[in-house]
Amino acid sequence: MQNDFSISTDPMFGRTIDLLGAEAFARLNSSFVVVVGLGGVGSHAAVALARAGIGKLRLIDVDVVTESSLNRHACAVRADVGRQKTAVVRDYLKAIRPDMEVECSETFFHEHSAPELLAGSPDFVLDAIDSLNPKVTLLKYCVQNGIKVVASMGASGRTDPTRLEVADIRHTSKCPLARFVRRRLRRQGVNEGIECVFSTQEAADPLPPQDEEDDNHYWQGRKRNRLPSLSTMPGIFGYACAGIVIRRIAESCGVSLDSVGE
Repeated sequence: MQNDFSISTDPMFGRTIDLLGAEAFARLNSSFVVVVGLGGVGSHAAVALARAGIGKLRLIDVDVVTESSLNRHACAVRADVGRQKTAVVRDYLKAIRPDMEVECSETFFHEHSAPELLAGSPDFVLDAIDSLNPKVTLLKYCVQNGIKVVASMGASGRTDPTRLEVADIRHTSKCPLARFVRRRLRRQGVNEGIECVFSTQEAADPLPPQDEEDDNHYWQGRKRNRLPSLSTMPGIFGYACAGIVIRRIAESCGVSLDSVGE
């Protein structure tokens, strides 16, 4: 991990240091964050974390880039269609910060892979999974093992950025995905401790999978519906999640960001 504070002299980080202070930036630069899910939400979140100075990222996703990914992905271009999302995001981040430590895994997240995928004592996990079962498994594992986590709920099918809210999982509302996650976690003994980004806007209905992308719309043997999405909303969710991670890590060294700018 890049812990050499000479990084603080890089002009790329000057405005971040101006806002947060050198101590908070040093804490960001020594931090290790895991991003699970690298679609529209997770790719934007990973870019924001890298640009903020996070020292090490682990990127986890089993999927490849498809043509339909291009309307919302932070890094992918047409030449990336068919490539692993982890590789596409890694290459993009390394072009921004060549010395940054970036790990990749194309392993499906489930209860058996969780200890390996979240090994190394991450400072934070950012959940951008769009499938219910692995999402619940990830969140449960984080809570039960004392790993700080922020979760993106449903971003697809929304259009209004003013309807985003941030709250603990127990206080989420009007989001079907959040409701399903909340209920399943409650049945497994987890009622709180997960900071969530969610929308109170009613979502558009999902659509049938596209025939030409059948292979990429199967998830562990189950065909997935296609979710309509703008280019804007997944990115907004991703940046909101990254902002929470940055804020919480900075606050962990005693920096109060409520007073920034006052």
